[in-house]
Amino acid sequence: MTVLVPLGLAVLGLVVVIVFSERLVKATVGVARTAGLSTFLIAVIFLGFDPENLAVGAVGAQQGAAGLALGTVLGSAMVAIALAVGVAAVIAPMRFAAVPRPILGLTVAVVVGFAALAADGRLSRVDGAVLLAAYPVTVVALIWLGRRGLDVQPSGEVAKTLTKQPGRTRPVVAVLVLLVCLAGIVVGGELLVYAAQQLIGGLGLSQAAIGMSVLALAISAEELGRTVPAACAGRLEIAVGNLVGSVLAFFCFNAGIIALIAPLELDPVTQRFYLPVVVGTVVLVCALLLTRRLTRTAGVLLVLVHLGFVVGGYLLSGATPPG
Repeated sequence: MTVLVPLGLAVLGLVVVIVFSERLVKATVGVARTAGLSTFLIAVIFLGFDPENLAVGAVGAQQGAAGLALGTVLGSAMVAIALAVGVAAVIAPMRFAAVPRPILGLTVAVVVGFAALAADGRLSRVDGAVLLAAYPVTVVALIWLGRRGLDVQPSGEVAKTLTKQPGRTRPVVAVLVLLVCLAGIVVGGELLVYAAQQLIGGLGLSQAAIGMSVLALAISAEELGRTVPAACAGRLEIAVGNLVGSVLAFFCFNAGIIALIAPLELDPVTQRFYLPVVVGTVVLVCALLLTRRLTRTAGVLLVLVHLGFVVGGYLLSGATPPG
């Protein structure tokens, strides 16, 4: 019964976060359209943006749960760049007519920059400010590249919203909906982090281990829902765009805000294992994309990399993987 109560709270919190996060993306797009922003800029900003990750990470940082907060960045990134892309390649091997090399280079630069800031074992508020400031720079860079033929197409909820909302929403209504969604996400995030902390205490797991695996997969499962269908439909630009957008959002926008809320200390396992594996995986995926193809063999490799990330982290933390 001790485990069932926090487990139930975790499920409730996750449902609340996901429901309001889906509505938040639509509400934010509505506000942006009302403000007269271009469709391309809206797509760039929200391509990989996952408000549930940000909400849970922010709450975790505020409550001193650094392992959970970092899990929403590093663990969620691994779901997007390794698990989702790997499963997509296994189901539907991909071939590319052209590879946006500058965009891939920008993706690697962002992750390497994050790793450099965290090399001292701490993400300070200054580091957070640097990361957050880097996000609009990457957005401007993507716009500049897009005007030169390297466009990033909208995907996921953004694409659906742009299709279903050809007109503008009244400003007052759009802003009110946005505020309600933000409040709902905060409440759901509080429930989820509280429940995760109770489960960690009851099962003897480290914050980093559960944050990088269970929590990351729970709040980033939609990455599979975005990438796999896009690959199966032959919309490879959407699959790659979602990957790149997720990396930029996780490592610049989300990580920046989380570190500004509360500085994060990286435990030895995160610093010596989780972070290097994430950086290496991003480099590996970008290198595979440069070959203009993702075979089933490459997909299996990426899935195994994610599995090694999860299991290796549990073993190094002195815990036994669940199940």
